[in-house]
Amino acid sequence: MTDGFADDSARRRLADVVEQALTEAKRLGASQSEASISVSQGLSVTVRLGEVETVEHTRDKGLGITVYFGQRSGSASTTDLSPAAVRDSVRAACTIAKYTAADDCAGLADPALLAREFPDLGLYHPWNPGIDQAIGQATACEAGAREADRRIVNSEGATLSSHAGLEVYGNSHGFLASQAATRHGLSVSVIAQDKSGMQRDYWYDVSRASGRLATPAAIGREAAQRAVRRLGGRKLGTRRCPVVFEAPVASSLLSHFVSAVRGSSLYRQASFLLDSLGKPVFAPGVHLHEQPHLPGALGSAAYDSEGVATRPRDLVRAGVLLGYVLDSYSARKLKLQTTGNAGGVHNLTLQSFDAGGGSPAADLPALLRRMGTGLLVTEFIGFGVNTVTGDYSRGAAGFWVENGAIQYPVEEITVAGKLQDMFRGLVAAAADVDTRGNIRTGSLLLDGLTVAGE
Repeated sequence: MTDGFADDSARRRLADVVEQALTEAKRLGASQSEASISVSQGLSVTVRLGEVETVEHTRDKGLGITVYFGQRSGSASTTDLSPAAVRDSVRAACTIAKYTAADDCAGLADPALLAREFPDLGLYHPWNPGIDQAIGQATACEAGAREADRRIVNSEGATLSSHAGLEVYGNSHGFLASQAATRHGLSVSVIAQDKSGMQRDYWYDVSRASGRLATPAAIGREAAQRAVRRLGGRKLGTRRCPVVFEAPVASSLLSHFVSAVRGSSLYRQASFLLDSLGKPVFAPGVHLHEQPHLPGALGSAAYDSEGVATRPRDLVRAGVLLGYVLDSYSARKLKLQTTGNAGGVHNLTLQSFDAGGGSPAADLPALLRRMGTGLLVTEFIGFGVNTVTGDYSRGAAGFWVENGAIQYPVEEITVAGKLQDMFRGLVAAAADVDTRGNIRTGSLLLDGLTVAGE
């Protein structure tokens, strides 16, 4: 892919389109306006059983404009960036605004909160693999899995993807900024078989820079090992026991917390954490903090989608909820101030800890020894979470553990509890932090959940 997204002339061209939209909105009488434009391109190649299945090139561009006439707003978008199309889109947004009801909370972010510093966060690392190289990487990844164990009998394919994009955002407060970013990934899914039956598993890696990806062979071997170790899966009798969530699935538990403290859930009275600010919601050892300026991280950003400056902050310290996840609209609804989270959280990280006062477990095996006997969950199936009540029930697969060692794989089970109790019942978080997303956590040990099986 081209490295032209980092070129000043490319940024200037897009900035000119944004400024044109804002100028046109003002000319048509809008009291406030904001516009964002994005262009991106990517390559995705999938190989299955050594043969190329798909080669996809993508190119996208688009402009979104929102105008405000007092507290009435209207939005429109276009993929045509010509001056005439931009004018038509602004006009359409203004027309829509005339027919919408006034909303006292509508409007741009407070100008005092907009970003004024734009550090280089190392988010842009273009890669030009070419189709042959991309096919070679995907093929090597799948081969690494198929050759790792004779019990790997089939493959759902390996995919290499590479994506680059540039976004420009501006508003009538005079804010105008741009950010180029890349994202590269490699994944494979394989099927293992023996006399007990067949099992599937996968592995992947993703990074801003292609040079930081794990090798194709290593990704393939991990996928194979994960599939093979699931062979011979058993069912469990229903019981209550300690449970470890492996790091790759542990982030889902924290995503339910984010949903419960998001402004839209709170002002709609649709969260089990209503009126919890300043109160204990997690175990005392839990420290959850945002790190929006980590170099090269997938959730890093100098500003949110409203132009509000991002800042490191604690959401939870010593188990106590210190903040919500707010954009400007939800903040006004709650009579609070935006937290710079329009568009989501930025590298929300759970610091490793052990409620017993000992040193945090360094990795998953150490955490299993800390648990002793219980269930290790490595995969969730389906979605059964109610953030209004906190009810939690999800299909799962994993391993039964005794004396800190894995005994056998388990399948067709359900893990259930209440999120309120699960958060307060966190016993430990290991240091094996999974950094492949916006929410970063190690494997988690919970004191007791209901495991429903036979």
